[in-house]
Amino acid sequence: MKKSELKTFLDAKAAQYEHPKFLESDPIQIPHRYTKKEDVEISAFLTATIAWGNRMSIIKSATRMMELMDNSPYDFIRNHEASDLERLDDFVHRTFNGMDLRFFTTTLKSIYENHGGLEPIFSKHQEPHTLQPAIARFKELFFELPHSKRTQKHVSNPNSGSAAKRINMFLRWMVRPAAKGVDFGLWKSLSPNQLSCPLDVHSGNVARKLKLLKRKQNDAKAVMELDHSLRQLSPIDPVKYDFALFGLGVFEKF
Repeated sequence: MKKSELKTFLDAKAAQYEHPKFLESDPIQIPHRYTKKEDVEISAFLTATIAWGNRMSIIKSATRMMELMDNSPYDFIRNHEASDLERLDDFVHRTFNGMDLRFFTTTLKSIYENHGGLEPIFSKHQEPHTLQPAIARFKELFFELPHSKRTQKHVSNPNSGSAAKRINMFLRWMVRPAAKGVDFGLWKSLSPNQLSCPLDVHSGNVARKLKLLKRKQNDAKAVMELDHSLRQLSPIDPVKYDFALFGLGVFEKF
């Protein structure tokens, strides 16, 4: 397939799947339940953090997480007392448990009090065409408070070779425009051209079949290679093709 043909094909698939009906079966429906910026970004971050495995299971667990926070995640994060954290102890989604959720709640409070929220951290450490160094810095700041070492695995670091799929997905949700009714476009200090594709088994396999990606492992180097390929197709909004790659892989078994 020629480059022009590939672009036409992927543009059509991206437009097909970036549609409000996409929300019906995707975890991004959780932050769509909120309107306040801080509620959206906190619910999105927590949902993305547990976004591995069956999508219906993710939605169920994320819904439960929001219920434990009285469906007001920002208010709970900012105003909880130590005794309020006890209700989180029984939460579990795969390897993410109550201990992890307790720490996430505590450190998010610190982030909003001491760093102005989530967006300023990524904005301060952004680079012209990538947010991967900002992700690495975010992880350092996220774990400034005392924590269990096991909890660190729930925030990935590209500098350690990770594809950082879940946090790249979270950043897509926050940064890409809301015009199609899926992503939010809340973080105006960042640009879609800085985003990286949330690389997983589905998008990776499709990207390889379309010769957008040669590297066999889904790791940080693969993300860089896929970034390069997608930016050639759309320098302004390369990660719109996440919808195409994911849709082709999950819904069409491409």
